[in-house]
Amino acid sequence: MTAATETTLSAGTWAIDPVHSTIGFSVRHLMVSKVRGTFDDFSGAITIGEDGTASVAAEINVASLNTRNEQRDAHLRAADFFDVENHPVATFTSTGVRTEGDRYALDGEFTLKGRTHPITLDLEFLGTNPGMGHGEVAGFEASVVLNRKDYGIDFDAPLETGGAVVGDKVTVTLEIEALKQA
Repeated sequence: MTAATETTLSAGTWAIDPVHSTIGFSVRHLMVSKVRGTFDDFSGAITIGEDGTASVAAEINVASLNTRNEQRDAHLRAADFFDVENHPVATFTSTGVRTEGDRYALDGEFTLKGRTHPITLDLEFLGTNPGMGHGEVAGFEASVVLNRKDYGIDFDAPLETGGAVVGDKVTVTLEIEALKQA
């Protein structure tokens, strides 16, 4: 970390800044490559108590998915995959944070397509910075591997040579910048 970066997060509410944050995903395609995408509309907050306890709540507008292919995005929004007409929002609510070496494990409940499961994000706190005139900012990187079928995304298209068009494991990566609220 540079001298301008602090390693503690002060008490209060930190709003996720969607302009400086990314929620991405990747999934195996045709058994040989990966399709990558993002969710472009999301919000959330990190709350730090005076005693150092932390909680996180976030929402993702699932229809905002973007894989840079309109035809594929339309199929992903349909009932075969995310069914955004009936399940427009995915949510995450933390249940705890644990220290694991120089990283953290952020436990929580993730709801997607009407199904809720506990997940643990591998989290790295990147520090804080006074910002550029709009207030203090904090940075985080996190990831988790989910099984899409746990969330009712069970579309299967088998390949003649074995395997499937779409893999079951989806890696979700978050690059988050949060702004301290007054």
